[in-house]
Amino acid sequence: MTDNRKRTLRRELVFASAMLVAGLAMSGFSLAEIAAQNPISHPQQLAQGTPPLQGTPAPADSNKTPAESKPGGERPTTPAPEPARPDAKAQQGGAQPALPPAPAEKTAPPIKEK
Repeated sequence: MTDNRKRTLRRELVFASAMLVAGLAMSGFSLAEIAAQNPISHPQQLAQGTPPLQGTPAPADSNKTPAESKPGGERPTTPAPEPARPDAKAQQGGAQPALPPAPAEKTAPPIKEK
């Protein structure tokens, strides 16, 4: 190797070593500062947990127990789910259907009885 390359290599190694030492020193000072802090003297820095979640109030018919599940079957629900469309009497009373009417191309012809 030439003297110029050796000199350049040595200069770069010294620079890299100085950067490494500076980084380690900064890390050490930061860790020492964190360790020196007393949490009692800095109460505003303590994290506060959220209060426990409150459950929703139980409905009046909460004494019903859920239906038993059967292996391989559908999941039972208690009470039974409401239909998406209210009956004709409820619609006359002003009840709105939960779903919009199906488009005409999605409506199937009535099933013929045998």
